[in-house]
Amino acid sequence: MADRNAKGNDNNVKASGVGANSYTINLEIFSKRLKMLYTHWGEFKSDLWGGAEAFAVATPPPSEDLRYLKSSALNIWLIGYEFPDTIMVFMKKQVHFLCSQKKVSLLEVVKKSAKDAVGVEVIMHMKGKSDDGTTSMDNIFRAVRAESRTDGFDVPVFGYIAREAPEGRLLEMWDEKLKAANFQLTDVTNGFSDLFAVKDPTEITNLKKAAYLTSSVMKSFVVPKLEKVIDEEKKVTHSSLMDDTEKVILEPARIKVKLKAENVDICYPPIFQSGVEFDLRPSASSNDENLFYDPNSVIICALGSRYNSYCSNAARTFLIDASPMQIKAYEVLLKAHEAAIAALKPGSKVSEVYLAALSVVEQEAPQMVPSLTKSAGTGIGLEFRESGLNLNSKNDRILKTGMVFNVSLGFQNLQMEIEKGMETKRRKLETENPKTRKFSILLADTVIVGEHTLEVVTSRCSKSMKDVAYSLKEEEEELPRTKAVPKGAETLLSKATLRSVNHEVSKEELRRQHQAALARRKNEETARRLAGGGTGGTSHGPMKPSGELIAYKNINDIPPPREFMIQIDQKNEAILLPLYGRMVPFHIATVKSVSSQQDTSRTCYIRIMFNVPGAPFSQNDANLQKFQDSIYVKEVSFHSKDPRHISEVVQLIKTLRRQVASRESEKAERATLVTQEKLQLAGAKFKPIRLSDLWIRPVFGGRGRKLSGTLEVHTNGLRYATSRSDERVDIMFGNIKHAFFQPAEKEMITLLHFHLHNHIMVGNKKTKDVQFYVEVMDVVQTIGGGKRSAYDPDEIEEEQRERDRKNKISMDFQNFVSRVNDLWGQPQFKSLDLEFDQPLRELGFHGVPHKSSAFIVPTSTCLVELIETPFVVITLNEIEIVNLERVGLGQKNFDMTIVFKDFKRDVMRIDSIPTSSLDGIKEWLDTTDLKYYESRLNLNWRQILKTITDDPEQFIEDGGWEFLNLEASDSDSDNSQESDQGYEPSDVQSDSGGSEDEDEDSASLVESEDDEEDDSNEEDEEDEGKTWEELEREASNADREKGNESDSEEERKRRKMKAFGKSRAPERRPGASLPKKARFR
Repeated sequence: MADRNAKGNDNNVKASGVGANSYTINLEIFSKRLKMLYTHWGEFKSDLWGGAEAFAVATPPPSEDLRYLKSSALNIWLIGYEFPDTIMVFMKKQVHFLCSQKKVSLLEVVKKSAKDAVGVEVIMHMKGKSDDGTTSMDNIFRAVRAESRTDGFDVPVFGYIAREAPEGRLLEMWDEKLKAANFQLTDVTNGFSDLFAVKDPTEITNLKKAAYLTSSVMKSFVVPKLEKVIDEEKKVTHSSLMDDTEKVILEPARIKVKLKAENVDICYPPIFQSGVEFDLRPSASSNDENLFYDPNSVIICALGSRYNSYCSNAARTFLIDASPMQIKAYEVLLKAHEAAIAALKPGSKVSEVYLAALSVVEQEAPQMVPSLTKSAGTGIGLEFRESGLNLNSKNDRILKTGMVFNVSLGFQNLQMEIEKGMETKRRKLETENPKTRKFSILLADTVIVGEHTLEVVTSRCSKSMKDVAYSLKEEEEELPRTKAVPKGAETLLSKATLRSVNHEVSKEELRRQHQAALARRKNEETARRLAGGGTGGTSHGPMKPSGELIAYKNINDIPPPREFMIQIDQKNEAILLPLYGRMVPFHIATVKSVSSQQDTSRTCYIRIMFNVPGAPFSQNDANLQKFQDSIYVKEVSFHSKDPRHISEVVQLIKTLRRQVASRESEKAERATLVTQEKLQLAGAKFKPIRLSDLWIRPVFGGRGRKLSGTLEVHTNGLRYATSRSDERVDIMFGNIKHAFFQPAEKEMITLLHFHLHNHIMVGNKKTKDVQFYVEVMDVVQTIGGGKRSAYDPDEIEEEQRERDRKNKISMDFQNFVSRVNDLWGQPQFKSLDLEFDQPLRELGFHGVPHKSSAFIVPTSTCLVELIETPFVVITLNEIEIVNLERVGLGQKNFDMTIVFKDFKRDVMRIDSIPTSSLDGIKEWLDTTDLKYYESRLNLNWRQILKTITDDPEQFIEDGGWEFLNLEASDSDSDNSQESDQGYEPSDVQSDSGGSEDEDEDSASLVESEDDEEDDSNEEDEEDEGKTWEELEREASNADREKGNESDSEEERKRRKMKAFGKSRAPERRPGASLPKKARFR
């Protein structure tokens, strides 16, 4: 495969330091792969290698064109980078190289390795600038004949790559002399194809990096670019989209992908297609037509990138206001694509992959079978399309572990159909549009065949229907929604709402519709959970009391008094007090407090208070409860003329008391820990994945200087350790609930954070959150320095050092995370469902989760704050609902209350969120399918949850969480007579008189005050012109003048529940419950 820049593989090629273009060859990889080549040649000589006794690989001169050649692939695979204009001849006992002097000097180092690996002699033939190489070619042919005669053959069987036409003066001369040499020629293409088919770990790593770049470009650049173009209704050509995307692939840093630009390239120019002309072949090109995104249109994007010359590919289809037929076609193709991927199992035939996809289409949509592509993809690696690994119905080759495929499937030129019930004028026009009469769809992913599992390495860019279907408009009023949505697609939610030319859909309106559906689903889910008798919580029994306090087992153990004064026995954790001529021992745990003071006569007093029954905070002391009938000493006081001694005694007692309390607390904490499995250390053969110079939070205890440590990944967990033997933390994979990687962007640290299922001990602290971090730059304040120039060379150098340090740290962390993710992807860890999650800063917002303001950021599974302590990690699937409080006009901030499915768990409050973040938070909550409500007041959630758990049946009967719905609660007023007359348009005023009897119980204050005058049509007409604000003011004035006598008991109770406990919860009488959901008449 000839590369436009003739790039080499960094894993195999290392700069020698002699010059910019000077390289050395990785001899270990060369020896390993040369041995693989000769072994494969010997094993499959008669079958795949055509019985060749020797074969040649002739690499053409460099070219600016993108092309894939077996000769170039062999160069990179064997030596590490491409040797253009070079001829290699492989024989049983010799390997000949015919190339320039510079290449000869580079290849000299392989002689010994080749001899040691397979016992062949490497012979170099140097070609001068004016030399056509004929003499060297004659020498090579003589050597081939001599070896053939030695083996008993008169005419050598000589292999070559038949499909590669000779290019350049050297190769053309070689081709002429080869044809004139009177050899029996045979094609060895199949041998190389089979040799390259199974990738080793180094190749797999390169492929994964290429796939990561491909999927990142699709997800982080292509999709946002298309959304912006469509949303802003821009005119952009396919070719300009191609150019922009190619630039991003060649500069990965633009989308924050940490791959070096010199190691990457495109597999082919990115392909963008829309309108009526579609070509699903990889050789397709992006034309100069404008992107077409009218209703019922389809946009196909395919792109591939290379890393160290290894290819990857992904293709996605985006549906714009899709018709039912397009939705059906995409769903069938998606299912067929997944079936093809699932059929890639070691030991199966290659043909079974395509047949699996075909079977799905035949069952789901037999009329679409003629439009299905005739192949499900090809093998991929150093070549974009590896010959011999075509995923069609006729290929009987066997799949092997380590093979990699580009699984590509599509429907070509499907004909649009007119659905029944869609014969409105607009629908006809859309169907008659020549650019929407036919459409094609395509899906492609890069897949690695593992021993037990498959790995779709381009899955980062989603292909699910909700992520590729876009809605530009709502259905026509005359067209019922049920007719526009096919069966099975009722729950389909489009990824984004975009503007069209003639119609604009409010995002708030779409959110409201989605939230209404979520409310119904949430209430049903809560009802099922409560009906099952659980609240999602776990009941914890009382803590086991600690053992009895014993200072001395018998009187003989008491140390003899040195002097008749207060003594501290640190060994036995006791204080000895002189009482009535004897030294009386007290365990230090019985001491409540100790203090000292000095009077004017320089006499010092020491006062010791003891724990006694009945005192505050002593009810949980098991020892006091055990001897409640005993007589206790509450306090003792002593005086002394020696203030130094008194001060020393006080200090010793406080220190001993603190040490014992800390030890007992740690012991109690450890008693509640769940027993963890033991860490299995990685064997000597497998070097553990390691990340050095990390700091840990929470920190280890002790007064010594804090030390950084190393995090290592072992067989079943991670271990962090410093140079001190007692500073060590083990984290089992099975105990990890969430793992996060947060690079330093606007923070001073780059971190890895683990949120655990069960607590562990870090030092003497019990915690569920363990964090490892590195400060990316030193926090230094220059004192006394004036304002420095922007062109100060020292300043510039310092900034460059900081950038380099930050980039190095980020790359180290990224490599660690990638390797651990690969480990967690292995079959034995699949059930744990572990993967490092990365916070999405663009969705973050400021708030106060504890005592100080922090930047809170969502991830794909959590809501986190990992910089300030205590940390915040909230799992999204544990959230019941979210209530946004203090939301209203004129408010600069609002609060967020998160209610968990476990009603015994306290709610989580995030206060003082800027109102400017409200829309973003609503959008995020809605897209993550979290039901949220809004209220104007802070609610007493402890009392609300107690009310729910006390009577869950009544809570369900009263409509569940809908009492929080401001719109539903206010609908009482909306349905009342006067409110309807004042708010609704005049052409529906006849509706205002229809709820006089049934709605009296839930009538608003405005209704109850004005019922006496409500029969007057003149009054109705007068109120007709009043605004909602005027009516609210009248209601407030009436309330102040007349009080609440006219309110029904039910109405007063409803308003109390709406503000549920700004101060306290409303009183409940027997049979009372949460207010009923507002009913629409």
